[in-house]
Amino acid sequence: MELISPDFGFIFWMTLAFGIVFFFIAKFAFPVINKMLKQREEKITEALEKAERTHEEMEKLQAHNEILLQQAREERERMLNEARQSSEKIIEDAKAKAKVEADRMVESAKESIENEYKAAMTEIKNGIANISIKVAEKILQQELSKDNAQMDYIDKIIKDAENQ
Repeated sequence: MELISPDFGFIFWMTLAFGIVFFFIAKFAFPVINKMLKQREEKITEALEKAERTHEEMEKLQAHNEILLQQAREERERMLNEARQSSEKIIEDAKAKAKVEADRMVESAKESIENEYKAAMTEIKNGIANISIKVAEKILQQELSKDNAQMDYIDKIIKDAENQ
């Protein structure tokens, strides 16, 4: 039963031993423990601040990336529009050149047809003139087979030439 109701001496020595151990712990261990806890608290605080700064930087980077992405999209759209306009201009220029070339070819064909028409008409006129001359020669040869008729005809031609 000694453990249940301890003796005064036992309590005294236990209290003294506890006091000495507590004194050494308070003198040497608590400052070290407090210092370690304070350092740990500072590290945790620094880590939290660093995490917050990193989070803010990440948000800024994300916002910056969004801006860059939007700018890239706008640049792509601008380039596509420029390419579209350029291709439309090239097509329009090609159509205009083709129309000019077609008009030039049509005009050239018209001129060629006109020249050929004139050449054919000239050839026909020359042919008709040659035939007329041959016919006139034959008629004149028959009518002017007599000397008096030839002289009268020559005089008539000379008078006509003088009147003009």
